[in-house]
Amino acid sequence: MNAPRPLALHEPLLAGREWDYVKECLDTGWVSSAGAFVERFERALEDATGAKHAVAVVNGTAGLQLAYEIAGVCPGDEVLMPSLTFISTANAAVHLGAVPRFLDIETSTLGLDPEELERFLEADCVSGGDGALRARDTGARIAACVPMHALGHPARIDRIVEICAASGVPVVEDAAEALGSTYRGRSAGTFGRLGVLSFNGNKIATTGGGGAVLTDDPETARMVRHLSTQAKTDKHANWHDAAGYNYRLPNINAALGCAQLERLDETLRAKRAIAGWYQELLGEHPAVHMIGEPPQARSNWWLNTALVDDPERRDPALRALNTSGIGARPLWGPSHRQPPLSRFPRGQMTRTDAAWRSAISLPSSAFLTRADVERTAKTLLSALG
Repeated sequence: MNAPRPLALHEPLLAGREWDYVKECLDTGWVSSAGAFVERFERALEDATGAKHAVAVVNGTAGLQLAYEIAGVCPGDEVLMPSLTFISTANAAVHLGAVPRFLDIETSTLGLDPEELERFLEADCVSGGDGALRARDTGARIAACVPMHALGHPARIDRIVEICAASGVPVVEDAAEALGSTYRGRSAGTFGRLGVLSFNGNKIATTGGGGAVLTDDPETARMVRHLSTQAKTDKHANWHDAAGYNYRLPNINAALGCAQLERLDETLRAKRAIAGWYQELLGEHPAVHMIGEPPQARSNWWLNTALVDDPERRDPALRALNTSGIGARPLWGPSHRQPPLSRFPRGQMTRTDAAWRSAISLPSSAFLTRADVERTAKTLLSALG
């Protein structure tokens, strides 16, 4: 009997016109950061998200750095964010000379806890003589808040934006994992002044590597585009008016993205079906708690994730799954525990640490069959006893 096929955590679904569009780039020689597919990809993103402007960039981390800079983050400023996120959320601030400040999550969404945010802004901050909101303990200016939509599940972003608006703090959404997710009918990444998407190979839609910055403000979009193209002021001569970046997405990557977005609705339907199977097979089991769709939200179900009732059994379960050819993994190591970030200020990380210690992300590729999900669920429950 043949061994069952290995199941990766999340593979791209390349079932459309990817070959045709990439070949067109190769045949015409338009493979770099200029070309028709870049603009076409940006227009498709605007259609998919409802954002008035989308600027394609080379990856999500670059998009975050541009968004922070344009939101006004300066060296020495603090940027509020969850710790339970991929390290790039914090790294993008550090590379600008800013200081990430980590706040706790709410377990139901794994996103930034609005109440924790409100408590910090009201009790632990003070208006300085310059009118800026500053942290009491460090005196640093609070320059931005960056909620992250974890695993594609929207955070309570409307409440976060409301709280930040009352304190004059700009919101930059880290929507790297949330293309296709909505909250109260509005796309994740379109609530703050800027939002950032990722198109890494493991995302809902991929460009191989890539990202995009979303905004409704035309001047903000112009600034993103300008800084991402080395702040060039003349199309034909090498003159620049700022220290910009080489962050524009190449045409050949955008071509791949165009094909991916043509099938986005189909991909989202497949992901929802897979999530339904996981919820059916694992949702009522006492040994695990499946992260579900938040109220008033529609998730893209990027990674189906279980919280194990007994954290001591999490790592043995991970080993059993991977030994069986099932590519499960823990969540990202919390940023406040990462060696280069552990010195930065933080609140209580009780829920962050609890989720990190108990979470298992399960195979979630859009082409999984019910048999694949049944095999995964059976192996997990067997390992948990």
